[in-house]
Amino acid sequence: MSTVDYDLILAGGGLANGLIAWRLRTQRPELRILLLEQDAHPGGNHTWSFHASDLTHAQRAWIAPLVSWRWPGYEVIFPAFRRTLDGAYCCIASGDFARVLAAALGPVLRPDTRIAAVHPTRVELANGATLHARAVIDGRGPAPSPHLALGYQTFLGQEVRLAAPHGLTAPVIMDAGVAQQGGYRFVYVLPFGPDRLLIEDTHYIDSAGRDPARLRANIAAYAQARGWQIDKVLREEQGALPIVLAGDVARFWDALDGQPTSGLRAGLFHFTTGYSLPHAARLADTIAALPAPDALDAQSLFAAIRREAEAEWERQGFFRLLNRMLFLAGSPDARWRVMQKFYELPPALIAHFYAGRLNLADKARILSGKPPVPVLQALSAARKIHPHQIRTPA
Repeated sequence: MSTVDYDLILAGGGLANGLIAWRLRTQRPELRILLLEQDAHPGGNHTWSFHASDLTHAQRAWIAPLVSWRWPGYEVIFPAFRRTLDGAYCCIASGDFARVLAAALGPVLRPDTRIAAVHPTRVELANGATLHARAVIDGRGPAPSPHLALGYQTFLGQEVRLAAPHGLTAPVIMDAGVAQQGGYRFVYVLPFGPDRLLIEDTHYIDSAGRDPARLRANIAAYAQARGWQIDKVLREEQGALPIVLAGDVARFWDALDGQPTSGLRAGLFHFTTGYSLPHAARLADTIAALPAPDALDAQSLFAAIRREAEAEWERQGFFRLLNRMLFLAGSPDARWRVMQKFYELPPALIAHFYAGRLNLADKARILSGKPPVPVLQALSAARKIHPHQIRTPA
């Protein structure tokens, strides 16, 4: 066997791998770890949001240095009503993520490093070098799988400076009182200062693609409708998050052939909302608690991550059902009715939903009453639990 250079190499400096590296550096400083990032800074160009109640008290404490903004509540807007809900809502800007990680990791972080190939115990770099480790975690974002049927949450956001104060005191995490454009569309607004906003145009649609020019035009029209004059676009972010409708989790993990993964690549995210920070924090804690050196070889690490991901898959069966209702029952332009009905529910249930901790009473309450989609189509969608029953997976 070639010389082992590291105990653990993390391929990709996104949210999940960044939190793992930071947690290990803090909790397990004796380990030889390396975080590889292709860009000049980890974290890319993103804004990660979460509800404080999604995390444990201990997780909130160690995540706190990363939090860029925190608000005591948030608002949702639908054609039939608007509602303000209490509960801390937080977000992390990728610039703050990069700053904290760079200071904490020091030489453990290697930016501007392009990866050619990842294997369970080695990373091949684009410059021809090969780095060896006892284990390698691939955290380079989601990869296509024939074993999953997906919808997508496609978005484009612009952080803007306005010509005058906007007047918002809390985030608007869903404004669905907009033209739907062939899917569930809403606008997401975060107030970063008296005259600074992140305005994000979001679509739950069947494919990952959406014309960026159209989304930019949507943002400009939304700002105009709210009476906001955009003085300058400070930055722009865009992406397409997977929304899981159905799958074969055993075959999904078998196909990884022993390669440890993290984040979206491991299926560790909320299947309906796309939020991933709570799952990334839990995985970082799980890995930091593994006994070394025995549990940090590639085979043991793969097994530990797979156990966590398969347990999460089981917990999220109800969310996959809801996703099928959202995507497969009724007209795409009427998907907003599903979410409007949901946001009429009690605040505690909504908090349980975001945290992924629905109990039986919560599930019964969500499904009770007149369905917001055609009944026969809803029953048909509920039965489609295998990817081939829905469509050829992307």
